[in-house]
Amino acid sequence: MRKILIVDDDQKTRVLLKAYLEKNQYEVILSHNGESFLAELQQHVDQLSLVILDVMLPDTDGFALCKQVRQRSNVPIIMLTASSDETDRIVGLELGADDYIAKPYSPRELLARIKAILRRTAQEPPAVRYYRFVGFTLDLMERKVTAQDGQLVVLTGLDFQLLKYFVEHPGVVLDRSVLCEETRGRDAGPLDRSLDVQISRLRLRLNDDGKQPALIKTVRGAGYVFSADVAVAHA
Repeated sequence: MRKILIVDDDQKTRVLLKAYLEKNQYEVILSHNGESFLAELQQHVDQLSLVILDVMLPDTDGFALCKQVRQRSNVPIIMLTASSDETDRIVGLELGADDYIAKPYSPRELLARIKAILRRTAQEPPAVRYYRFVGFTLDLMERKVTAQDGQLVVLTGLDFQLLKYFVEHPGVVLDRSVLCEETRGRDAGPLDRSLDVQISRLRLRLNDDGKQPALIKTVRGAGYVFSADVAVAHA
């Protein structure tokens, strides 16, 4: 059974979410503030399939907790944000969140987002395991990226999914809608900057100059292209 850790300071919301997700075969751990969340994270971090963070909490905020989760784990994170505040969404994605959902939301919508993230991060044996490009090695089975010096590149599940799609389609101009569908399971609206934030974050992780990128290039009016030479490797 997939285990989900949720922090939300509204008791009614917590109870309803727990009942709804347990009905759909998830094990749910609840926290009411940052302190209780960190205690549960410490105890269950290696068993978690997903984390849900409310931005507004009485003793801290979801951004600070997102940052602390990313220091310990690459577990997928969904942030619950104010419906009218794009800044919350952008900041959450920059800190390593995998997705966001605006309040008010329905439990069915949240469940759909959970299923989409877990489906995209499922550990399925890949036809090709290793890809190499400009000194980096992408391991599809262990879902990790290492640099030439052996250092692990820290990526969220969403970052990894985006990089995987780029590496599998080198030299191809990829439309924004295609990239959003591949990483989030939905198209982005014309004012949605989440993909741009994710691209910037991925460039940073891969030491690709954001002002003059050589690896992930912007094709104005068309999308993005992964311009590196990619080779299939055996180890």
